[in-house]
Amino acid sequence: MNSMRLGWIGCGRMGTAMATRLIRAGFDVSVTNRTRAKAEVLGEFGASVVERPADLADRDVVFVMVSANADLVEVLLGAQGLFSGPGAPSIVIDCSTVSTETSAEVRAACAARGVEFLAAPVSGNPKVVATGHLTMAVSGDRAAYETCVPYFEHLGTGATWVGEGEAARLVKICHNMMLGIVTQAMAELTVLAEKGGVSRHAFLNFINDSVMGSMFTRYKSPAFVNLDFTPTFTPVLLRKDFDLGMHAAYELSASLPLAALTTEIVKSAIGAGYTGEDFAVLLLEAARASGISLSPENVVVDDGLGG
Repeated sequence: MNSMRLGWIGCGRMGTAMATRLIRAGFDVSVTNRTRAKAEVLGEFGASVVERPADLADRDVVFVMVSANADLVEVLLGAQGLFSGPGAPSIVIDCSTVSTETSAEVRAACAARGVEFLAAPVSGNPKVVATGHLTMAVSGDRAAYETCVPYFEHLGTGATWVGEGEAARLVKICHNMMLGIVTQAMAELTVLAEKGGVSRHAFLNFINDSVMGSMFTRYKSPAFVNLDFTPTFTPVLLRKDFDLGMHAAYELSASLPLAALTTEIVKSAIGAGYTGEDFAVLLLEAARASGISLSPENVVVDDGLGG
């Protein structure tokens, strides 16, 4: 097994799911979390639990999965952060969803200490991680990326190196905008089929088995059929990414008419009160706009993930 020692900062739902895969693959992993009890769960799987990010400075590679810009800065540059002492790892891999500006700030701080920084935002949720379907876009030094490929391969279906600097942050924003656009199209056409007398599960079964089907359409089908909007990603978070994407489009002089329209639709769904549900509630808004009310079909639908 690879002899490099790994550190992990952030043991929320995603961080725990991802770190668990590395631990169960046999890697030497030490973990820390602001709330120690969450890190102790990984200790039960074989990880070493430490008190502070600073205690991971002797690790070779340190992963970070935290919630927001300020959290990333704190766990790396704060009073008890990874860089608060004399030592430092060779590579830091940030899997969080943070702004390009924060990512660049942290990259500069890493470079000042001779540490390579890889931006590695992910696509998936804890169930996707558990079933081995996580994907990652990675940007930064290509040699550092190649060094970490064995870890990426154990985290999911692999990673794609997309370039230098903060390129991965833009890729993640584009990815999330595509989630919204595809979901809106799926919602409108599912409503059209239902208004024409076709059940949602029959329509989506056909789509999923056709060339238009995808892992994503299959994954969202249970929510569409049974109206279970347990959140994986909320409309509020989706709007944030649309706003970031539209700002990037302005800066880069890119025309995004479809994305602009979907941004307004997502804002409308939030205005209608859908803030904490899964963004698949775009289906309910499409139905309302078409003058129909939906009911759960109570049909068992395969989400395509297995496991």
